[in-house]
Amino acid sequence: MDLPQTLLLGFLAGVTIVIGLPIGRLRTPRPALKLVLNATAVGILLFLLWDVFSAAWEPIDVALTDVHEAGASVAPALGYGALFAIGLSVGLLSLVAYDRYLERAAGRPVTSVGPGAMSVDEQRGLRTGVAGWSPARRLALLIAVGIGLHNFAEGLAIGQAAASDAIALATVLVIGFATHNATEGFGIVAPLAGDLDDDGNPRRPSWGFLLLMALIGGGPTFVGTGIGHSFTSEAVSVVFLSLAAGSIIYVITVLLGIAAKAKRPDLLAYGLLIGLFAGFITDAIVTAAGI
Repeated sequence: MDLPQTLLLGFLAGVTIVIGLPIGRLRTPRPALKLVLNATAVGILLFLLWDVFSAAWEPIDVALTDVHEAGASVAPALGYGALFAIGLSVGLLSLVAYDRYLERAAGRPVTSVGPGAMSVDEQRGLRTGVAGWSPARRLALLIAVGIGLHNFAEGLAIGQAAASDAIALATVLVIGFATHNATEGFGIVAPLAGDLDDDGNPRRPSWGFLLLMALIGGGPTFVGTGIGHSFTSEAVSVVFLSLAAGSIIYVITVLLGIAAKAKRPDLLAYGLLIGLFAGFITDAIVTAAGI
């Protein structure tokens, strides 16, 4: 399969992430609905974390099996293990540092108090870049980054299958990944349903913002497909999958912190089940197709 056709497959696999984006523009979701949406996003991310860890650990597991059964060198296992540990650490700690930086930047005063002083929202508007975003939008960005790293590795798999002329495999991969991405888009925008200004009015994200999140989360599928068509590298896959795992772990902890404040474990459980079932059902579609 040539490169243009392969890139088309990558586009089809990644573009479905936009399906879940309109959820982020809900006008006035009820508090219970907001909690369920937040918990569902956690469930989807928990599934992705399991999926990412399984794929990232597989080369290490295979290398260790070769050492035991065929007397092979332990060097590949150590090499993949080092990449796994580095990627996981960088993915987790870099998001921790970046999020703390954004919090400091967002909290930095830009005007003095007193008559005519600006509100928090007005002050935020004077800040440039991501520091001027609300906490819910910054959280959506972090989720999109974690999912984007995961989708880059998926794109590599599509590109490698197409380059080896395994057309049936590449097609099924696209169908499966496209189904996954449809649920991932929902996971990105779920925190936006509860985004409120200082007066308690809902902030509705613009379509431009939602498309930017789709580009960050789904675009790497397209990029990874192009790169995967050019060369095969298990090491690169391990790095990006472990980076994704670290970033997803951090986002899950933030979302669980939000859920804990509501003190509604019943709604948390319902949302978690919905998200987990959505992830495993879409994965079952791929498995049933023979992958």
